Amino acid sequence: MDKIASLGLPREIAFPQKENKGLTVGDAETKKTFADTMKEFVQDVDKMQKVADYQVERYATGDLKDIHEVMIAAEQANLSFQLLMEIRNKVIESYRELMRMQM
Repeated sequence: MDKIASLGLPREIAFPQKENKGLTVGDAETKKTFADTMKEFVQDVDKMQKVADYQVERYATGDLKDIHEVMIAAEQANLSFQLLMEIRNKVIESYRELMRMQM
């Protein structure tokens, strides 16, 4: 979070509000499902996309002089999106394989 905070992003992009489920991190009752993990990953990818867009906007307006920061943010967003798509493809492929199984 320190890297994102140091970019000077608006608070709603840098630190989106997360839903509180009433469980603490160290709670023995906390169980993350695959759906929860995927939901968090999608939110992280979305946040990276927003950071990259904001960096491009800052560079275009002259607030940011270092093109390297812009390119790094854009490539991180691109790679995370590609990973998300590959995970989605594997999940769909696994689902189809399960549907083809005979009982």
